[in-house]
Amino acid sequence: MSFESDLLVWLPQLRRYARALTGDPAWADDLVQDTLERALNKWRWRANSNLRAWLLTLLRHRFIDQLRARHEVAVDEEGAPWQNMAAPEGKVDGLELEDVQRALYRLPVEQREVLLLVALEELSYQEAAAVLKVPVGTVMSRLSRARERMRQLLDEGGDRAAAPSRPPLTVVKKWP
Repeated sequence: MSFESDLLVWLPQLRRYARALTGDPAWADDLVQDTLERALNKWRWRANSNLRAWLLTLLRHRFIDQLRARHEVAVDEEGAPWQNMAAPEGKVDGLELEDVQRALYRLPVEQREVLLLVALEELSYQEAAAVLKVPVGTVMSRLSRARERMRQLLDEGGDRAAAPSRPPLTVVKKWP
């Protein structure tokens, strides 16, 4: 197998992770394309290394670069990433999937990344730590906080009847 064909094997996972990170299909496709271009240009992986983890790391770094370029992300219900996604139908364990998406995109990026890598991509804590370049304990801590915050957000979502019809604009400043 060639390096190019090895890259293609991981294309569906890269697209899924990019889509989950960004919530925007066009941005996700651009992110995957940039990642594959960088992978082909850098080609620094070794035959015995974890190509999947390396590709996810490249994708994550490109995502962070793009977030830094934006400086601020203004989110309201109409402009939120989950509004650009096809509305999922049905419920899972009594939860509306749209509520789960909304809660996911309200998590801090660090927590969302860990949750997506472990829960969606099914990486081990060690693999997620390698992708994120943080200690395993940090992965475990962020994952715990992400799960707890998701629970809080989903519990709040159940009380939408008491909430205003349109929440106020939230400005999140992550990068200097």
